[in-house]
Amino acid sequence: MINSDRKVIIFGNSGSGKSVLARKLQSEGLAHLDLDTIAWDANPQPHRKPIYQSTELLNAFMSKHDAWVIEGCYSDLLALTTDSASEAIFMNLDVRLCIENATKRPWESHKYASKTAQDENLNMLIDWIKQYPIRTDTFSKSAHELLYGNFKGKKMMYTKNQP
Repeated sequence: MINSDRKVIIFGNSGSGKSVLARKLQSEGLAHLDLDTIAWDANPQPHRKPIYQSTELLNAFMSKHDAWVIEGCYSDLLALTTDSASEAIFMNLDVRLCIENATKRPWESHKYASKTAQDENLNMLIDWIKQYPIRTDTFSKSAHELLYGNFKGKKMMYTKNQP
């Protein structure tokens, strides 16, 4: 039996294990939202949706579910969840581990048309992962540290891969 009011946010660098942990929590009965699915508009070229559109989708998801897990690297969107979330998990893995995880990533069919298409994007993803500690945007380590530091509920930080 799950805690019917458990609301978890998971954030960190690409390849840190956010989706893996979120799927585990989903298997325990929490509704799962990958922020990539509401943050991007793929038509005709992929670009980030205006924040108000993503916010509407995020609020609709949180309103629809009593227990949920929301994961992603978007600190601007995650900040909108902190008053509702009961837990925050910061996947604060070393860049080297994130790259290793990204190279072993299974096909993400909700993001890519094929495993080949996903693999064609791997070099760009690795470059993105490497920039995590030095970026200053909403996807950066500094933004995630601030989100984690300001979170008022139960919080946990992982610094290595979990079994």
